[in-house]
Amino acid sequence: MATLKKPDLSDPELRAKLAKGMGHNYYGEPAWPNDLLYVFPVVILGTIGLCVGLAVLDPAMIGEPSNPFATPLEILPEWYLYPVFQILRILPNKLLGIACQALIPLGLMLIPFIENVNKFQNPFRRPVATAMFLFGTVVTLWLGAGAIFPIDKSLTLGLF
Repeated sequence: MATLKKPDLSDPELRAKLAKGMGHNYYGEPAWPNDLLYVFPVVILGTIGLCVGLAVLDPAMIGEPSNPFATPLEILPEWYLYPVFQILRILPNKLLGIACQALIPLGLMLIPFIENVNKFQNPFRRPVATAMFLFGTVVTLWLGAGAIFPIDKSLTLGLF
């Protein structure tokens, strides 16, 4: 339940509760023993029960043993690594691919310094940051979608 009003710190009853150390929320309910003895164990046991239940109901399949000397031609990483995989796949020099990947966090760190004088939070009033965000999103989606195509169709996404 959210607090609907701010606490009145001039209230002597509330000040007495705060002086006793009972002020972790508006009503002065202490964390010990209520949360630590009753809520946390239920959450922990519920999480363990959920994990065990899912493992029993849908166990992981055991496939064929891996062969370290035979790598499949069209191997793909997990979906969240598709853009990085695509960068390494399309650039001929792997050192250049690593350098391009290092430029991504550096570019993200530079964004606040580009428009740091603008105090607005509205994205329509911050055109440079909004344009950089949209460009980065489009490029990431393009690289991620291209990773599932063969190398000869990956740049055009099979459209041309």
